[in-house]
Amino acid sequence: MELRQLRYFIEVAQREHVSEAAASLHVAQSAISRQITNLEGELGVQLFERAGRNVRLTPIGKTFLHHTKVAMQAIDHAKKQIDEYIDPERGSIKIGFPTSLASHLLPEVMYEFKKNHPKIAFHLRQGSYNFLIESVKNREVDVAFLGPVPTDEPTINCDVLFSEDLYVLVPNDHRLANRKSIYLSELKEEDFVMFPKGYVFEELAVDGCRQAGFDPKVTSEGEDLDAIKGLVAAGIGITLLPESAFSEMKTTYTSKIAISSPQLSRSVGIITPKHRHLAPSEKVFYNFVINLFQHKNDQ
Repeated sequence: MELRQLRYFIEVAQREHVSEAAASLHVAQSAISRQITNLEGELGVQLFERAGRNVRLTPIGKTFLHHTKVAMQAIDHAKKQIDEYIDPERGSIKIGFPTSLASHLLPEVMYEFKKNHPKIAFHLRQGSYNFLIESVKNREVDVAFLGPVPTDEPTINCDVLFSEDLYVLVPNDHRLANRKSIYLSELKEEDFVMFPKGYVFEELAVDGCRQAGFDPKVTSEGEDLDAIKGLVAAGIGITLLPESAFSEMKTTYTSKIAISSPQLSRSVGIITPKHRHLAPSEKVFYNFVINLFQHKNDQ
């Protein structure tokens, strides 16, 4: 069994088309077909079945694909470890981040890091809360920034960098728009704009309202921060958001109000895989981030 055969197998399995896989890999279609046939002969099973001009994985082919992808990720990571052991300043890092940290935290960290390590490259991947956790577990990203930091994930390491308060966002013509702070219970009868159920911001907002003694009356939903802010600016309702969500926000149509009670906040941190060592460049980045925020917190 050769690495080339496994890479061909994965490409065909993902594309379900031999000629498309051949074009992607820049090899002849006959070469891929021959290597797949050799692989099936060595394993003694049929990995693909024909479906018109396409191919489909057999049940045992799906099982083999799962394990092959895990194995190839491990091999690629091992090679990366060796390459970066020779020169950790020429490595590359896959970093995941959520929308709420994209406008302030991420640019600051990247800017400061690149000043000291200009030859290390980045591949940045934006994603939802659960997507980022699964991406770190599955080696699709090396490290990820996240908020709130999970407390019940046994296969990842979680480091809290800082905590930030939640605020109320209201339209400028709202009855409370000129207040510097409010009790959250004052919003009991308000219409709320929320993320859909299953989103971490929805959970934070609902939990906060319940601490204040009520369930929010949700009249509209949005799936990203810009949509939520836009709905509030249009006067559709109010919402709760963490402080970092306001960092680049123009307040022409909305007002940000502090919450005096209950005290609502979320943790923000960095997550890494627990059951594999970080590559040298990843370790350099991780240590830089930890030291950067320790210094900030000490100021």
